[in-house]
Amino acid sequence: MTAMILSAGLGTRMLPLTEHTPKPLLMAGGKPLIVWHIEKLKNDGINKIVINIAHLGYKIRDYLGDGRSYGVDIIYSDEQDEGALETAGGIIKALDYLSDTFLVINGDVWCDYRFDKDFELKDKLAHLILVDNPTQHPNGDFSLEDTILTKKDTNNYTFAGIGYYNKKLFQNLDYGKRALAPILFKAIDKKLLSGEYFDGEWRDIGTPQRLNELDFMLNKSCKNDIKA
Repeated sequence: MTAMILSAGLGTRMLPLTEHTPKPLLMAGGKPLIVWHIEKLKNDGINKIVINIAHLGYKIRDYLGDGRSYGVDIIYSDEQDEGALETAGGIIKALDYLSDTFLVINGDVWCDYRFDKDFELKDKLAHLILVDNPTQHPNGDFSLEDTILTKKDTNNYTFAGIGYYNKKLFQNLDYGKRALAPILFKAIDKKLLSGEYFDGEWRDIGTPQRLNELDFMLNKSCKNDIKA
């Protein structure tokens, strides 16, 4: 399975930290956010990784290289000329690099979710990971009926920014800037999306304050490991 890490955002909520540093390279627990993803993907058996880049993207390429030092193969989908293409637009541009079923991870989340290199979508077009609603997103995004995603006003969960997708969900869509949500909602109407609730550690690292909180948590965890 191929994984794609979404790393082309402008990082405006992270200013001034992202004025000269792309958000995926911001440090937490002694390493860049994107390196946490890469190391976890490698540990979970996923070695081919596509990274889309735009804002200061050359710095991500310079830092990570071809991935060899991390034991993975990194392919870059370069959006620097177009500007960030948004989530679906970025996936559409990178589609030729991706396996028929592929994993997508937001570059600005941190989690201990175990990635499944053998995940099968069967008769669905995508499978999304959902978490409890954080304080900054109290109304959530989707509901679950058994394992089927639905749109309701109550009992919603938040999309974790982690999902398994079938290429068919994006085929025949025009190249260019395109948001993911409208595509997902159309598939939900056809009952073609599944999901699961994840109750482990998950954080949206969207602001300097939340980055500091993650850094504190990771450093504390590291110290506890050393003592143990």
